[in-house]
Amino acid sequence: MSDTNPFEIERLGASQYESPLKLSTTKGDHLFNFVSETDRLVFDLSLERYNHCLNTGETPICMEQAGPRQHIFFESNKTTAAIVTCGGLCPGINNVIRGLVMALHYFYGVKRIIGIPYGYEGLNPAKGHGFVELTPEKVRDIHQFGGTFLGSSRGAQDVGIMVDTLQENHVDMLFAIGGDGTLKGVNALGEEISKRNAKISVVGIPKTIDNDIDLIDESFGFETAFDVASPILRDAHNEATGAYNGISIIKLMGRDSGFIAASAALAMPVVNFVLVPEMNFGLEGENGFLNILEQRLQQKKHAVIVVAEGAGQQLFEHRQEIKDASGNIKHEDIGVFLKEKITAYFKGKETPVTIKYIDPSYIVRCAPANSSDSVYCSRLAYHAVHGAMAGKTKFVASKVNNKYVYVPISEVTKKRKKINLEGEFWFSVLQSTGQPFSLG
Repeated sequence: MSDTNPFEIERLGASQYESPLKLSTTKGDHLFNFVSETDRLVFDLSLERYNHCLNTGETPICMEQAGPRQHIFFESNKTTAAIVTCGGLCPGINNVIRGLVMALHYFYGVKRIIGIPYGYEGLNPAKGHGFVELTPEKVRDIHQFGGTFLGSSRGAQDVGIMVDTLQENHVDMLFAIGGDGTLKGVNALGEEISKRNAKISVVGIPKTIDNDIDLIDESFGFETAFDVASPILRDAHNEATGAYNGISIIKLMGRDSGFIAASAALAMPVVNFVLVPEMNFGLEGENGFLNILEQRLQQKKHAVIVVAEGAGQQLFEHRQEIKDASGNIKHEDIGVFLKEKITAYFKGKETPVTIKYIDPSYIVRCAPANSSDSVYCSRLAYHAVHGAMAGKTKFVASKVNNKYVYVPISEVTKKRKKINLEGEFWFSVLQSTGQPFSLG
């Protein structure tokens, strides 16, 4: 990796084969052109950065443009590809699997494509899961369904054993569909492959329903998630308005980042409070959540509250840090906690309230991708295949500044993306809900 450009993509070696894609190298002939290895897109588009580079002569930090290359590293008709899906479910996984298989088979003529069942467990022979041979016929209709056709699992496996499995099965490229933990696993596989001087490309396709992968515009499935959640909020609003002092609490997914809760509230503007992990709110006191909620009921006689699953964890006393198989901290149930606290608060005030608590998390994450996400999934899959065939490795295919690019996995896994509470997006949420800038 370059010392000056953190976004330089590692390669397995020189590309010596002509691409089987019949594309153009000439502008103006109405045919799509191959993307050159020198094609770059500027990362920081601000005027401040532009002027800095202009005044200092410094080269702006750029990312590799995604797309098909004229020369490729692998002899495509002798290539074996493998696909694995890891972590929690998310809309669009099957779309990506289908897109990968179709691109490998029809674009490049790859004869053997292996599906690895149940996440990284499938790369450990001791688990006994075996492989699934993937063909266009086998994946033809899977995009119509949520979940993952290949199955998934959480937790790490021995990196050495996984690389052994790839080598023993003559796998040339591995496509891993998953979130932060999965991508770190891909990077670890790439490091072990490099130590062995093996020629296996490892590629990540960022999947996290929470949209918390750093640097990239958006992870696939996120838009479907708040699309599916929006009518649930509408119905919750109907429940709240149907009773005197009616309160609906809807808990949505969002372990460390509240993008689903915030976006769903913007998409269905009947929400009065959005509570996300990024904000440190309190319950008690004049400016506390409970008092502000009481003021809302006095004025409107109903309230709709959307809370992300990772919000308000600081409110739990004697909380123990327990982690799941992926290393994620298991959170206390903030939805049930809020219902209990709100019930107790208004009981103490002798104020009648009717509370409905709704948790649609698993319905949302198992939904099939909507049209917009379906388009996104297919394009991510195609770009991932183009990059792998060119011999690039340890990268994610993603969209940054609304352009498709290749980004090193090491860069997108440095930290999680979170809502900027001083940013315009969160300000839009506050304008939509009418809730105060701070609670407590």
